[in-house]
Amino acid sequence: MKVVFRTDASIRIGTGHVMRCLTLAEELRRQGHTCSFVCRDLQGHMGPVISDRGFGVELLKAPVSGDLAQLDKGIPHAPLLGVPWQLDASETRAALNHLDPDWLIVDHYALDAQWEQYTSVATKKTMVIDDLADRSHHADVLLDQNAVSLDTRERYTARINSDCVLLLGPHFALLGSDYASCAKALPRRDGTISRVLVFVGGSDPYHLTETYLEVLNREEFASLSLDVVIGRNHPSPENVEGLVKNRAKARLYSGLPTLSALMIRADLMLGAGGATNWERMCLGLNSIVVSVAPNQDQVNQELQSKGLIKFLGKAENVHPETIATALQEQVESPALMEARAEKMRALVDGQGCKRVVQTLTDQVA
Repeated sequence: MKVVFRTDASIRIGTGHVMRCLTLAEELRRQGHTCSFVCRDLQGHMGPVISDRGFGVELLKAPVSGDLAQLDKGIPHAPLLGVPWQLDASETRAALNHLDPDWLIVDHYALDAQWEQYTSVATKKTMVIDDLADRSHHADVLLDQNAVSLDTRERYTARINSDCVLLLGPHFALLGSDYASCAKALPRRDGTISRVLVFVGGSDPYHLTETYLEVLNREEFASLSLDVVIGRNHPSPENVEGLVKNRAKARLYSGLPTLSALMIRADLMLGAGGATNWERMCLGLNSIVVSVAPNQDQVNQELQSKGLIKFLGKAENVHPETIATALQEQVESPALMEARAEKMRALVDGQGCKRVVQTLTDQVA
């Protein structure tokens, strides 16, 4: 099969959409399929990263000042696209005409059924990746790996065509093959906490990494070893470097392609919502989580209610003392940490990518 991904990264969007598409693309390539990307030239785009992974990438032209004034106000999240959807659809369809894909995979909050119908004439099949259920879609397959509430299917039913196949929940979580391999080799966690991993995402608009480090640099947590990871779009890497440099038993990493090796070593992670929720759960890694985007709130609340994470709320409302209290509680509760780790590992097995690829191949067979 030939597969084309339409997704974007930017300072505002973050890197998560591109990263989960890359994960799926790598599994597709592993199974003998050809993948390429169509992305817009936004500030903080990941064209070089995609190329470094060995995939073709076609960059649509950067927005100009007049584009924002023409955005469709009726489409949720339209500003994330940077240009009117009609222009994006036209440019994407032109790219698809020469790429001739079997599948177009769309992962973008600013695109909806109008865009998907316009581009459908240039692809045999379309799959949409979404986790908001706040706009209509026209697709052959819709994937929502974050669907953990019982009413998710009903939320999508009125927004999709009747013959769309729904892939819902962490059973289909897009994790790299290294997570499943690591999970098989990982022994049972005993709940003790001596090493902490800090990672907030590809960008960190609320400077949450620094807030976490300011708490971890307190005397009562001095015995903990730290691994700190920042993304390529972090707004102030020099601040993080300074905090890590002043902390014994701390090491800084930047732009890692995967966190699996660090997650295996860690006993607790301080982070954000998003795809790393499922990576942590696959490896039974307990976590303290803060939402850094509105789309993370509901999923994090659901996971908290199921006893799978410690959720502290929205980043803009979280105080260092709240983090410190939660951290101390986790350190002092090894039995709870051990039980939660086993519960998480039972939920996510790391085989989601293979299940998604199987669905795609079955539909074009």
